[in-house]
Amino acid sequence: MSVREKLAEELKAAMKAKEVVARDALRMIKSNLDEAELKKGAPLDEAEELDVLLRAVKTRQESAAQYDEGGRPELAEKERAEIAIVERFLPKAMTEDEARDALVALAAELGLTEKKQLGQLMKAVTARYRGVIDGKLASKIAGSILS
Repeated sequence: MSVREKLAEELKAAMKAKEVVARDALRMIKSNLDEAELKKGAPLDEAEELDVLLRAVKTRQESAAQYDEGGRPELAEKERAEIAIVERFLPKAMTEDEARDALVALAAELGLTEKKQLGQLMKAVTARYRGVIDGKLASKIAGSILS
């Protein structure tokens, strides 16, 4: 099932159940996907849809942090609820141990062993595990496995 089909189903269900936060978050995702498709002038592929979803999560995380700093916990909680909804459309994220194993295997596969090759490893991680391994976590792990 494609992201758009799943999105349409969940939007219908949220509207029927009168779940306002879910409905609004799903409409925003649909709008973001439509806007990206319009800019491109062609249908989005899976990687482009993933980019749109990851941007949506990042934007909401930044908003939640700003609301927390500004003393608005109710708005921060709403943003976190929307993040949970968007994350249903993303691939399951790896744990730190799974990410470490994947990076060790990738470094061995590419023959990378030195710190100066960190950029090559990060480029390969981004290409292969985008949306599955957090970039900050990958950078931390990559720095520790390359000596």
